[in-house]
Amino acid sequence: MSIRCTTRARRGWIVWPVAIGLAFGAVGCGGGGDDDKPDASATSSKSSESEPEAQEGNAEETLAELKGPSGLFLKVTAAQRDAGGFVTVSGDLKNDGSKTVNVPAQLSGNETEIIRNGSSFGGATLVDSKGKKRYYVLRDTDGRPLTTTNLPALKAGESLPVFMQFPAPPADAAEVTLQLPMFTAGAIEISG
Repeated sequence: MSIRCTTRARRGWIVWPVAIGLAFGAVGCGGGGDDDKPDASATSSKSSESEPEAQEGNAEETLAELKGPSGLFLKVTAAQRDAGGFVTVSGDLKNDGSKTVNVPAQLSGNETEIIRNGSSFGGATLVDSKGKKRYYVLRDTDGRPLTTTNLPALKAGESLPVFMQFPAPPADAAEVTLQLPMFTAGAIEISG
């Protein structure tokens, strides 16, 4: 075997593990294909008879309900403090009205950098009344808000799982107020 063939073979043994590692990393960090996953799980939960009972159990875990325009409301089900120094607030945005509703553009807030990235919950804030501080939605290095983005129009009765990430208030600030443009405010308790 010549030196040229040996070098090519060695490169092949190095390139494949690196390519596989990058592929797994991209799948783990990527968020582009997640928009299809809630639809698939919603379809599967409709066919399963045991799922509605599990969802009814989650109704007891509601931290707050924020009412918005045109029959929209946000049911907050979790506010989890993470070791990385942030709080993730999650829940379901539901159209409780009788007509299809477009999610208001005001939810994205008024910052040009966030608006440029499409519809989102970029205008959401957490208010720590005790510490007298307001926490805005985190952004990535490209200026995209760390929230659910590209919000679709919601048909009557349809709901959409959503999340928002904020910097974590001090550990002694367990109760904060979640504010969304055009929605009522709601007190939530941070766990973790």
